[in-house]
Amino acid sequence: MTQILIKEKILEIQSKNSPEQDKYKQKIDSLGRSYATGKRKNAVAKVWIKKGSGKITINTMDAKLYLGREILFNISCYPFDATKNTNKFDVIAQVNGGGKSGQAGAVTHGISKALVLFDPSNHQLLRTGGFLTRDSRVVERKKYGLKKARKAQTYRKR
Repeated sequence: MTQILIKEKILEIQSKNSPEQDKYKQKIDSLGRSYATGKRKNAVAKVWIKKGSGKITINTMDAKLYLGREILFNISCYPFDATKNTNKFDVIAQVNGGGKSGQAGAVTHGISKALVLFDPSNHQLLRTGGFLTRDSRVVERKKYGLKKARKAQTYRKR
């Protein structure tokens, strides 16, 4: 009987100190926002989300105007579609570096991470959709003696 009580007490203490539970706790500031940083190529996006009407602002401009192309705007909205939260959150993002495509990917990554911090039940959906994984592909550096990273001059035998 006492061994069972001791085992239950040990399991209870372990579950309280488990780092995995702390990882997915809800983090909302005093203004009702969740903050996350997203990255893609050379672009870095600081993203704040809060309950609202679905307005997405990037660098103080409307997202459709800022990104320029409809496909880039759709890419940045995918996390909301995956979690069925379309038009339920307002997004404010500050993006630096990279081009428009990298910036759209960085905003997507930031929104995904912020959604998990706002509601940890979204974690499994976003993880299986691949939204929480940082795409680590970056441009390969140019090597000396070559025209580009791998492009060399045409070899002539004679």
